[in-house]
Amino acid sequence: MVIETTAPTRIDLAGGTIDIWPLYLFHPGAQTLNAAISLRARARLESRSDGRVVIRSEDTGVTVEADGWKELRDRRELRLLSLLVNFFEVSGITLTTTCESPAGAGIAGSSALNVAVCAALADWTRTHFEPEALLQVAMNVEAQTIAVPTGLQDYRPALYGGVAALELGVGGITRVPLEVDRSELEKRIVLCYTGEPRNSGTNNWEITKKHIDGDRFVFDCFERIRDTAAAMRERLAAGDWNDVGAAIAEEWENRKRLAPGVTTAAIDALIGRASAAGATAAKVCGAGGGGCLFCYGPPDRRSAIAEALAAGGARVLDYRIERDGLTRG
Repeated sequence: MVIETTAPTRIDLAGGTIDIWPLYLFHPGAQTLNAAISLRARARLESRSDGRVVIRSEDTGVTVEADGWKELRDRRELRLLSLLVNFFEVSGITLTTTCESPAGAGIAGSSALNVAVCAALADWTRTHFEPEALLQVAMNVEAQTIAVPTGLQDYRPALYGGVAALELGVGGITRVPLEVDRSELEKRIVLCYTGEPRNSGTNNWEITKKHIDGDRFVFDCFERIRDTAAAMRERLAAGDWNDVGAAIAEEWENRKRLAPGVTTAAIDALIGRASAAGATAAKVCGAGGGGCLFCYGPPDRRSAIAEALAAGGARVLDYRIERDGLTRG
């Protein structure tokens, strides 16, 4: 038997970090905006006749082998994948994974891979999970892997695709698809990899601790992030593309205030190059400090912006905004 699944990564447009529980509970009206993109994570499950478990990551070149799922609970190599196989109690398989996202890119490659693998293992065991229940498993296992709280938004683009708002409140999490002209948004966004991975667990955990400890400056930053996300949502819905760019620029200024490591000299230099080429806004994806950067500008400046980023040493990534989420092959 063979099962194959894929799930898209995402660009976070606004509202990131506020999606970490319980931070959003202190900011009524909190939401995030994101767009699924065509850089996908892929999982392939194949049956084995010897009852063993073999997990292969094509991206890292690492392979983990065990006599059965019980041995995987304490494995450090390929920890996320090992914990997922352990949770679903599956043996007699070869699990092979790959992701089109660069390592540490900040576009939720690990979350997309997590969702793809969870879906494959659930299908293998013929276990039915409602969508949100499957995402809860994915989120909890990722928290076990990185040993700090995780955000909530990254699993939804992987499962559902499209452009959406994630409304965060006391009553729960509500995903609201947004009617956005995907092609018009694509024309204005250049996505690149800066060349250095980021560490979202460390950045987000430091910010979370400060918030919970009552740091008023951090609290006010979250208030601004919430308000900017609300404004961007309105502008996206109206197709006010110039104002969308202004909101992205505001989001980036708010995000840089959260922690000194959100931006770096290399990121600032790339943004400077893109601005000189016609970009009107830019921000890092995810927690920052490295990973991916996207630059926003008029469609007629897109090629010039891409060339400026490449000249600065960044790797420009070819992508589409993805309508479809999780697929099963």
